[in-house]
Amino acid sequence: MRLVIAMLKHETNTFSPIPTPIEAFGAQGPLFGEPALAAMRGTRTAIGAFIDLAHKAGAEISVPLAADALPGGIVTREAYQQFVDAILGSIDDRCDAVLLDLHGAMVSAASDDGEGFLLEAIRCRWPDIPIGVALDLHANVTRRMIENATAIVGYKTYPHIDMYEAGEAAGHIVLSALNGKVRPVMAWQRVPVIAATLCMGTTGPGPMTELTESARQVEGANGILATSVFGGFPMADIPAPGVSIVVVADHDATVANRVAAALAAAAWDRREAFVYTAEPLAQSVSRARSLANGTGPVLLIDHADNCASGGTQDSMRVLDEVLNQGLENVAVASIRDPEAVGTLARAGIGAKITANLGGKTDMPALGLTGEPLKITGIVKNLTDGRFVITGPMMTGVEANMGRSAVLDTGNVEIVVTEKPYEPWDLGVFRSVGIEPTKKTFLLLKSRVHYRAAFAPIAGATVECDGIGVTSSDLGKFRFQKLERPVFPFDCDLAWSPRTTKP
Repeated sequence: MRLVIAMLKHETNTFSPIPTPIEAFGAQGPLFGEPALAAMRGTRTAIGAFIDLAHKAGAEISVPLAADALPGGIVTREAYQQFVDAILGSIDDRCDAVLLDLHGAMVSAASDDGEGFLLEAIRCRWPDIPIGVALDLHANVTRRMIENATAIVGYKTYPHIDMYEAGEAAGHIVLSALNGKVRPVMAWQRVPVIAATLCMGTTGPGPMTELTESARQVEGANGILATSVFGGFPMADIPAPGVSIVVVADHDATVANRVAAALAAAAWDRREAFVYTAEPLAQSVSRARSLANGTGPVLLIDHADNCASGGTQDSMRVLDEVLNQGLENVAVASIRDPEAVGTLARAGIGAKITANLGGKTDMPALGLTGEPLKITGIVKNLTDGRFVITGPMMTGVEANMGRSAVLDTGNVEIVVTEKPYEPWDLGVFRSVGIEPTKKTFLLLKSRVHYRAAFAPIAGATVECDGIGVTSSDLGKFRFQKLERPVFPFDCDLAWSPRTTKP
């Protein structure tokens, strides 16, 4: 058996002013061939699961590509074409199946549907080859993806701690199909709801917790091989982002469609729960102060500038409010400001310096210009920004924040980095010499992924509504390609799921 296994992942925020070139993929750039296999073997990722399944099956493995970039603006045409060519070039008539670790919300300069275009290109050349796909919970699933894949399985957790399990499920279905044990068919329902990302967490009560639990309950019965609920990625100006359901069944399309329709109806019934309502920023920071009681750091979540949704990671609004209200014993992860990192590095550890921090990036999609914040502090540490993730999400993968510095104002220690990086692991602090458990407050530029590592150490959590291209107020964004009607923009929309085969 010969399997082609690849990873190509990017969640594209079309409102982000920061384009995504080829060098943005991976801690050291994208990996091709043997380096890709070596780097991803043994990781808790979907591609890691594919590799493990292939080894157990005694298969010959080709891994042409491992490319994963933090969310950002549109992927350049050159980068996308190189990645597609690498994958297509590894498939030939000797290949028995293709297993792909994708995101599901990639937009490139070449296509609004990066994953669908790739799958269609494979299917056009090799019409009968089985294709298994693992997708992120935030995938904007399209008809093109469904029509050109054999089995699609999505994560059921947010934070995403079941990447491996999703890959394992998709790979197992494809290998079972190769062995003649199953004959997979898929059903897909798109629900006309654009959900706020902050309403998609699965670690507590909420619509996605309920829906994914319902999805788990039907798997394994009546020939249902996999059931996935996708929240979608709302910061994408494409025709049809949003909530969808994918069901994979063994040969029975009628059963698959019935399950998909029931879950789609349940998602529609919960549409109001997918709308996020924020409190004023000053009130949030004041409330955070009242929650500090020594049981663990209070987390202040700067969700409008979350780099893991394509934020610029240099909006200073929330930090400014923290400083204005005089919060003490605070650590911040992190401000992306290559210019400031260079200034701090030249000054050296121990130097006292005043810097215009952050605010280097304009946000035309929101009509905003960058607003740096003048801050004086001591350069406490300088590092290369590299560490290996040990937490439950992306375990074993190398992180690269770029050159990093710590600026200590006395009350606040600020991690300043060359590259964007989501604080989903305690290593964002520990790698630069800050022990997060000893802080009263942790200001994190995150939405939900922080929960994987930081929720266990937290005394309380307060969501802070700053400014940025990942704002949870969807009304701030001008959608030009979006197909209407869709909730919540069209609140009087009447809808029910279709019952025919897609």
